[in-house]
Amino acid sequence: MQHVTTASATRRVSLSAYINLMKPHVTVLLLGTTLAAMAVAAKGWPPLGITLATMLGGALAAGSANSINCYWDRDIDVVMTRTRRRTLPAGLVPETNALAFGVSLGVISFLILGIFVNLLAAALAVSAILFYVLIYTMWLKRTTPQNIVIGGAAGAVPVLVGWAAVTNSVSMTAVLMFAIIFLWTPPHFWALSLVLKKDYERAGVPMLPVVRGDRETQKQIVLYTVILLLGSLALYVIGAMGTVYLVSALLLGGGLLGLTIWLAKERTLKAARTVFWFSNYYLALIFAMMVIDRVLR
Repeated sequence: MQHVTTASATRRVSLSAYINLMKPHVTVLLLGTTLAAMAVAAKGWPPLGITLATMLGGALAAGSANSINCYWDRDIDVVMTRTRRRTLPAGLVPETNALAFGVSLGVISFLILGIFVNLLAAALAVSAILFYVLIYTMWLKRTTPQNIVIGGAAGAVPVLVGWAAVTNSVSMTAVLMFAIIFLWTPPHFWALSLVLKKDYERAGVPMLPVVRGDRETQKQIVLYTVILLLGSLALYVIGAMGTVYLVSALLLGGGLLGLTIWLAKERTLKAARTVFWFSNYYLALIFAMMVIDRVLR
């Protein structure tokens, strides 16, 4: 009986370790933007079958990119306080298994999206995996403080996947939704990097605060937030969104901008944490308001 209980506990730990390789907390936000894009494209609730296939395929694609990222970054993850308890630094899964798991997820994702959705959505999902792994993880992350600016494109692709899943095309509206996530990424992650500056220094990762200092990072956060606020209004300008979205974008963007200015004045870790957490709510809420605006119209 004890042996059975121990074996069961071991399987649960192993399953949990593989799930953690996929970084589910990150995947949830990506799937939220994917679903929002589908709803906006469909002007309501998209067909259930396509929705389920897209969500599953998208989750596996994100999990693939994150798992391979964990494999490649295992040497720095063990150094950083925030990441040393992850699956590979903790020794919960063999390194080659983690890599094989990540690649397998990517293949299965492509098959699901290609068979049950369409090839455009499948190709976009694979492009996001390749960009995140090859361009961001293997190249930019360890070579330039602009890593998160360029690398942020990978996190914006799920919007295009969602749009393509419904329309089998990519429109200007989808591109502008992509741009919102792209512009949101630098202030979001730079706020986090201010909090984790010592970790990045220890790991030798050239995040902006490490290379250019806190003050310059705070200025860049404000600058990108201004661009984000202005960029978010483009959906209204082209007629893709209405008054409900416009008011929401102004209020949410204004709130985020106010917090970033407060960060630049206060220069405290508390302010940086506040900007980071509010930016999460900002992205979730502005995409939710896109859906509400589209449905109401």
